[in-house]
Formats: sequence, structure tokens, C-alpha cells
Amino acid sequence: MRKNSFLFGHIFVSASQPLYTKAYFHIFLMSAKSASKVGEKGFAKSDAAIDVSASFCGVKLRNPLVLASGIVDTTASSLIFAIENGAGAVTCKSISLEPRKGHGSPIIVTNESGMLNAVGLSNPGLASSIEEIKDAKKRLAAHKDKELRNARIIGNVFATSIEDFAKAAKEISKSGCEMLELNLSCPNVKDEFGEPFACNPAMAAELTKAVKKALKEANKDANNKINLPILVKLAPNVPDIAKIAKAVEAAGADGITAINTMPGMFLDLKTGKPILTNKSGGYSGPGLKPIAVKCIYDIYKAVKIPILGTGGVNTGKDAIELMMAGATAVGVGSAVYYRGISCFKKINNEIAEWMKENNVSSLKEIIGKAHK
Repeated sequence: MRKNSFLFGHIFVSASQPLYTKAYFHIFLMSAKSASKVGEKGFAKSDAAIDVSASFCGVKLRNPLVLASGIVDTTASSLIFAIENGAGAVTCKSISLEPRKGHGSPIIVTNESGMLNAVGLSNPGLASSIEEIKDAKKRLAAHKDKELRNARIIGNVFATSIEDFAKAAKEISKSGCEMLELNLSCPNVKDEFGEPFACNPAMAAELTKAVKKALKEANKDANNKINLPILVKLAPNVPDIAKIAKAVEAAGADGITAINTMPGMFLDLKTGKPILTNKSGGYSGPGLKPIAVKCIYDIYKAVKIPILGTGGVNTGKDAIELMMAGATAVGVGSAVYYRGISCFKKINNEIAEWMKENNVSSLKEIIGKAHK
């Protein structure tokens, strides 16, 4: 597995900077140098009979790869950059009602198996982020590459109360994003023990209902011009993720994003203390993939709504494995670190090549294959 030479070992990033700056900004710059080396459309040009498009929650995607939340996704330019480099859709960084500073440095640690981050959900706040999404939509609509003009943007919000989740969802619906992802891995401040929404089926369902109600009101205020499917992003560190998926489906969720990062910790062997300022963080990267596959597999058996599978996808075969487990679309995040921003085109090419070698003409043929 090749890793960009400018990032290795333990990485320390200041939370006071936007997410794609410093370590991620290096990814952004270095990736740009290699972006032109891959097929422009992001899949094998000679395979006209192979269909790599996907339909997710009624939204058509030119390919199944989605930029995961938290990776080069703070500004309009970074979102467009990912789309230009092969992403079928992009997810914004998790946004709160008000600006949030996040944790102090160091906030990221990496090794060959993955990366541990505790950024602390730093973001510029809803008002600023909505303007970035609007700007991205405007620039995409006039893009010189007509194929990119209909690229999809997924909003993402988080809050520490159900009321604030509903407020944030209603506001971001005005941005023009085509879908909305709810990051449920935040502690509920009104719960006695601060339990994250993603860990409790009843709380997750209540939150989902509140957001659906808020979006219904937003649609009414906009004269029925807003139709925003919601994806509920679930955490892997729960006893029964399928039970939570069923609860949010019953509450009106249109899709599931599975999974979020896994809690973990790295220690400094010289001091014996945690490396991250926050001590623990969320683990992602190749080491997370088997957990993601199992969670997606279990969710697929339990619900009828589509799954955006994410966790450890670095190659085309990784993406296919998640789709075989039950994912309709696939989130890509840490691969931007391991393979550069052109990872989207590379992974799309690898998917198309695998389909050609295995006489598969449409992704529909492999979604949920592990269950057949």
C-alpha cells in the first residue's frame, strides 16, 4: 500500500485551522499533481457497456463513490476539487449551529493500518457553511465539464440536543444540498450520562422524527421546493447496530450511513501517555474495513432503505466488498491520504476493471450479493 511520502508516522495538526489545511492541505496539493494521470471520467473509457452509475435515495450518481465527511470538505473549492477528481458525490464537514473550535493539537495520529483523529468537530458554523454549499452549487452549475454540473452535495449536521438537530437541518435545507446526513455520534447533553444518540435506538428514532418534521416545515415554507432525503450516520461501537438502523428507518430515515469511526487510542511509548490531546479519537482507514463490512451486512438484513457504506475503502475491491455486503453507494475518506485526491478515479477504474473481468455490467448485480 503506497502512502504519500510527506505524511508518515505520527501526524500533528492544529485544530485552529480548517480541516483541509496543514496535514490535509498537503494531501490537497500533492494530490493535484497526480490527478491528471488518471482517466478524466474516473472509469475505464473503453468499457462503454459497464454501468458504474448508482441511484441512492432517488438521487442519481454518476458513480457510487462519495467523499466522506471530514476530508477536504470545508470550502466550495475543496468540494469541487473532489468532484473534478472523480467523486460521484461529496459530503460536507459536520456542521453545528454555531462555530466550533475543536480540540487542541495534536489531533491526528497515523500508522500503516489507519489513522486516529480527534479533531473535535471543528467547523465555521452553519451560516458560513451554507454559503460555501451555495457557492459550490453555483460554480458546478456553470462548470465547463457538463458531466459535473449535476454532481451531488450531501449536507451534514450535528448537535448536542434534538432541538438543535432539527434547527440545523431546517437551516441547511436552504443551501441547495441534495441529501442530508445526520451525525449521531455526539453526546446528548440532556441524557443523564451524556450517551451519544447513535447508541440508543429510542433517542436515535426521536431525533430522526424531529428532523423529518423540521424538513417538512421547511418544504412547506419553500412552496414544496425542498425534498431532502436524510441519511442517519450510525456508530459501530454498539451492541446491535441493526436494531438502531431499524429504529431510525421506522422513524422516517431515507437511508443509513454505516459506519462512523471506531473509538481508539495510541500511547507514546516514551511517556506512557496518550498521544492525542483528547486522549482518545476515532479510528479509520484500512483496519476499519472488516468492521464496516460486518455492520453493513447486519444492517442490510434488517432494513429496506439504502446504505451508504463507509470504512476502510482504499481500492476498487474494497468498494465492491462493501457493496456485496449491502451498500448501494460507498464513502471514501482515508484513501485520500493513502492514494491522493485522485483515489476516486483510481478506485472507479478498479471497479470497472473488476466488473469487466467478472462479466458484471451493472453495480445492481453485486449489491447485497453476500445475502443471495
